[in-house]
Amino acid sequence: MSAPFRRRRSDVVLAAGGIAVTAACATAVSDGTVDTWERRLFALVNDRSDAWETPLWAVQLLGVLGTPLVVAAGALLLRRPRLAAALVLLVPLKLVVERGVLKELVHRERPGTTIPGAVLRDVPSAGGSFPSGHAIVAFGVAVLLLPYLARRWQVVVLVLAVLNSVARVYLGGHAPLDVVGGAAAGVALAATLDLLLGVPARGPRP
Repeated sequence: MSAPFRRRRSDVVLAAGGIAVTAACATAVSDGTVDTWERRLFALVNDRSDAWETPLWAVQLLGVLGTPLVVAAGALLLRRPRLAAALVLLVPLKLVVERGVLKELVHRERPGTTIPGAVLRDVPSAGGSFPSGHAIVAFGVAVLLLPYLARRWQVVVLVLAVLNSVARVYLGGHAPLDVVGGAAAGVALAATLDLLLGVPARGPRP
């Protein structure tokens, strides 16, 4: 007998909030420039010791497009087919939202072009910067995993998602609003998938 699943009102709120934050960030960067306050915040993270490069470069890999598929394989092994389906669906939805919608509406170059003195660590100096695709993936995966995890592991995956966004700024790949907008889009996508496919009616086992 399969475990019961449900749809949560909180996912409606998450999806709506994610869309609202993404739209606000897109509006703020729509002129393609980086405001003074955002440059200062960027420098606060980007202008750090090179000793952080290796660990943060590793953390940013959590946002690559293959991550949801790897986690989906693990979900299948653990007999979580709905979670696996949501993770697989996250990949095409991410591409549509990022490249088919947001990058078509907002044209802002990467920090290597828009922020004088930006330190670039193995990232492109030019190209579309908003939103951060890494942030979409990292936060999308994190939010999809939350209903299946115990509290302490929920904290771990959320911290890793935040560190992924910090890493993208530190490496010089994105400005702060790029990762905030991407994170919000990832949350909205994951919450929508949870609404469509449902989440476990009971919390995770201890």
